Amino acid sequence: MNDFFSWEALRTVAGCASATAVITQFIKDVPFLKKIPTQWVSYFIAVILLFGATYFTGLLTPATGALIPFNAIIAALSANGAFSAIQRIAGKKYK
Repeated sequence: MNDFFSWEALRTVAGCASATAVITQFIKDVPFLKKIPTQWVSYFIAVILLFGATYFTGLLTPATGALIPFNAIIAALSANGAFSAIQRIAGKKYK
């Protein structure tokens, strides 16, 4: 693999959750996003990533588009859970 991410990789739960976690942590302190709970920010990021990945791989149909919001829940919860696990292991509490 020559890229950090590819559209095909972002269509997977692991790829989308990884990218969602990284992007969420990078942008969560942007002033206008601070008012929004981080879990919602990660959900919207996952929706955007999954929509883009599905579109750019040529697989976007009404049926796959209808599943994107549900798959985004799984990816966002995975991203949030992974970050919580890192917090517990490190013994720190981040918000």
